[in-house]
Amino acid sequence: MLVKTYAEYQSEGVAPEILFWVGCAGSFDARAQKVTRALCEILNHAGVQFAILGGEERCTGDPARRAGNEFLFQMTAMMNIETLNMYGVQKIVTACPHCFNILKNEYPELGGNYEVVHHTQLLNDLIRTGRLKLKEGGDFKGKRITYHDSCYLGRANDVYEAPRALLEALDADLVELKRSRKNGLCCGAGGAQMWKEDEPGHKRINTERTEEVLETNATAVAANCPFCITMLQDGLKAKEKNEQIPVYDLSELVLNNLKG
Repeated sequence: MLVKTYAEYQSEGVAPEILFWVGCAGSFDARAQKVTRALCEILNHAGVQFAILGGEERCTGDPARRAGNEFLFQMTAMMNIETLNMYGVQKIVTACPHCFNILKNEYPELGGNYEVVHHTQLLNDLIRTGRLKLKEGGDFKGKRITYHDSCYLGRANDVYEAPRALLEALDADLVELKRSRKNGLCCGAGGAQMWKEDEPGHKRINTERTEEVLETNATAVAANCPFCITMLQDGLKAKEKNEQIPVYDLSELVLNNLKG
């Protein structure tokens, strides 16, 4: 699989079409790495010339800012912006809504102005414009799939239609959770909660969300965020349902149904 860095493209005198911001989870978490590979395969299949930063990519600083360490966030962000501007990056895609939100909405105040898209938006555009073609009657045709709106893609950025359009393109039978779209429920990992112990309460948030998933009688869960995937998988495992109800990133569903 062809994945080149921006530095490699620059040495060839080529400006890639888009930068894929891999993110910490997509780089180091074993489950999220599968999503990274899926997206790279899809982009190669569609003929999208993309690059990664490789070792020059740092954390966006999102967890630091959410946890209250503004100094660390700004220091990290400024180093990233210096790298991005050095390469003249114009457009960024990321599979992590946390990276998407902070690059799109919070980097501009520090001088980082880029067109930032979430991978569900990019994949939807590639299908709509004919650069990606899906086979008819794929593995998920007619399957009951429920979709979890991540907080940073949904409520924070009002991206609701692109992920659902992908499920429609797969001919899946979308079963909405009782709390969805603007009324969606957090998976339990937002606001840097991923990195700290639970606060006192009578039930874990991901347990609450998992129970809503089970109420739909869906055969699979579609998500768009590495943290959401982890929390949903953990919730299903606690309910001993992880074998029967897999959790997929939307890119994995698309990759499974690519034509030719």
